[in-house]
Amino acid sequence: MSRTVPLFLQLSAADPRPIVRQISDGIRRAIASGEFEVGAQLPSVRALAQQLAVNPNTVAKAYGELSQEGWLDARQGLGLFVAAPRQRLSSAERKRRLSQAVEGFVAEVVGLGYPLEDVLGQLEQALSPCLQRRSA
Repeated sequence: MSRTVPLFLQLSAADPRPIVRQISDGIRRAIASGEFEVGAQLPSVRALAQQLAVNPNTVAKAYGELSQEGWLDARQGLGLFVAAPRQRLSSAERKRRLSQAVEGFVAEVVGLGYPLEDVLGQLEQALSPCLQRRSA
């Protein structure tokens, strides 16, 4: 029987993303980086809501989105588990989302005044664990 993996998510009121998005992004990142193995069980909606001090409906919505996108498998009566990797989006949708993310990133970073090397270094440091895991 699978043990529930602890979720250590940092939520911030200063973050412009809604709480639901912060939760789902944190879980996506943990799965993509290999922090959560395929088949690992996530905490129940109620347990995670208590841990994060948020409304259970918020956690349920994040879990629902992740299940719909194929990141999680819901097993009747057992809970939610990390799904096996698979192509979740069409090629066109992946390109659209990448462009959207890059545009948003550039809009946020351009006014900070950092040299390109610093920005690329930070980006590489943040992405490397996730992308190396996927290519292995």
